[in-house]
Amino acid sequence: MILQEAILHIPLSQYAFANSEMNLTIRIRVAKDNLTDCVLWYGDRVQPGDPIVFTAVYMKKILSDMHFDYYDATFETPYDRVCYYFELKDPEETRFYYADICAKYLPVERSEFYQYPFIRREEICEEPKWFREAIVYNIFPDSFASGHREIVGQGKEMEWQNGIRLKSRLGGTIQGIRENLDYIQKLGFNCIYLNPVFTAGEYHKYDLLDYFHVSPNMGTDEEFRELVQDIHNRGMHIVIDGVFNHCSWYFPQFSDVVEKGESSEYANWFYQLQFPVIRPATEEEKPTYSCFAYERKMPKLNSSNPEERAYFMKVCRYWIREFKVDGWRLDVANEVDRGFWRDFRRAAHEENPESVMIGEIWESSETWLNGDMFDSTMNYDFRKNCRDFFALRKISTEEFHDRIVKMLLRYRTGTLRGQLNLLDSHDVNRFLSYCEGDLRRFRLAEVFLFTSPGIPCVFYGDELGMDGSSETTLRGPMPWEKVQDGEDDFFSRLIAIRKEHEELTYGDYTLRYMDHDGGYIYQRTWGDHKITVCLNNGSTTIDLREYLGKGSVLLSESYEAGKLGSMGYAIIEEK
Repeated sequence: MILQEAILHIPLSQYAFANSEMNLTIRIRVAKDNLTDCVLWYGDRVQPGDPIVFTAVYMKKILSDMHFDYYDATFETPYDRVCYYFELKDPEETRFYYADICAKYLPVERSEFYQYPFIRREEICEEPKWFREAIVYNIFPDSFASGHREIVGQGKEMEWQNGIRLKSRLGGTIQGIRENLDYIQKLGFNCIYLNPVFTAGEYHKYDLLDYFHVSPNMGTDEEFRELVQDIHNRGMHIVIDGVFNHCSWYFPQFSDVVEKGESSEYANWFYQLQFPVIRPATEEEKPTYSCFAYERKMPKLNSSNPEERAYFMKVCRYWIREFKVDGWRLDVANEVDRGFWRDFRRAAHEENPESVMIGEIWESSETWLNGDMFDSTMNYDFRKNCRDFFALRKISTEEFHDRIVKMLLRYRTGTLRGQLNLLDSHDVNRFLSYCEGDLRRFRLAEVFLFTSPGIPCVFYGDELGMDGSSETTLRGPMPWEKVQDGEDDFFSRLIAIRKEHEELTYGDYTLRYMDHDGGYIYQRTWGDHKITVCLNNGSTTIDLREYLGKGSVLLSESYEAGKLGSMGYAIIEEK
């Protein structure tokens, strides 16, 4: 019996999307182990005359979680206007599924089928090739370097304007980053993502004072220009952090509002102002304006205001045109007006069609990833799933796989490949701290990071075994003295494998094996090329002979005579 309550299909979503103007992917969810066959029937929705001629495409079961199977068909279509339905079979019956109806008969009218009204090229999500093949190194500038393989580790203050002081904590500079590009490139990274470098008061530079200049206590505009040029000369790319949800309470436009009140020309630039606007003297005093979270020093910008929006479109264009940056990572993106992001994308693409936009969104991001706003979002779910399985070991292998399946099917295929996967960042504890310093657990998670669908992003110092569970330690000084300890070689090898095998960038993801004790084996397939990744997050031994007989081991640990021991891993190329 077909379990109708388990069936799910959502038109014009991650269950039905275009890969090109003549290529579609259609998916359906059904109860686990419920069907013997699943067939997609599609036709021309505007075909003259009746009945519509339908073509069959046999669907493939691509993934399963604890409760459901997911079927998928990717196919070339001669039609740019498509209608479709599903034929579902189990040993007892055949049913047709269309318009959320599961029936033993087909509908009378063509409008009752599922519809893909028109394959519009503007709605096809396709990130630039350079970005899909990116391996990203995330630098927190104050903490990284003040010179060649060094960070002074001491903060200082300098006066800016009107008595406002600019702070640093560890003394990292733009020039320091430039002097260590060889280190980053040698590891194999081909893209750098910088946390904010614009003029700001605090060391973290998220309290913006001037959007058109590098913070003087970090470097000069010319030094930044030279940094970008050096990055490009090495065949690498750079993405910078854009903070457009909030600014500093000493941002000149906000100071004007504090001084002039409702008569200020910037009175509508900020969110939920109550006049008079007063800067609270203590954290306990409630601001008379909306802030980023509850941080009184960071008033929230009104991104729907036309004048303010025009100002920030100039900012967007300026850094792409004048400094040739390759894209933006956009802070607190889910609190900003969506019209702002659509305008921002248009501005960025007018300056450079190959530029990218990455939104900081911690939850599911489907509505921001429809081709009109972001190319990518920071995949904090990836981090959470790895933390709970590899580091904290609080979830079973089955639950881990269940989460991964949901994550893999949450977006369109192209969008999934562009997700920025990470294990840690400047906002969360270092992954190694969750591992309690156990490098074996950390390495399992890193293997998963570099062999999963999506773009791997590494926070500076992770490649040297850096930990940290507080603001000062997770954003601690780059431990340059540990550069020869061997962890960097491990990262270099993973990056090389990622670059050498396009199936790890573009391939499908299929489960091959899992057990209750932490054994997890999956395969990435692209055309005739296959990579099998074996992870043992448990205490028992896993027999790898079935996989070792088909190709060559690329990277392995704790395996001998075809056995993968506790906390071991193997990456196998099958030929």
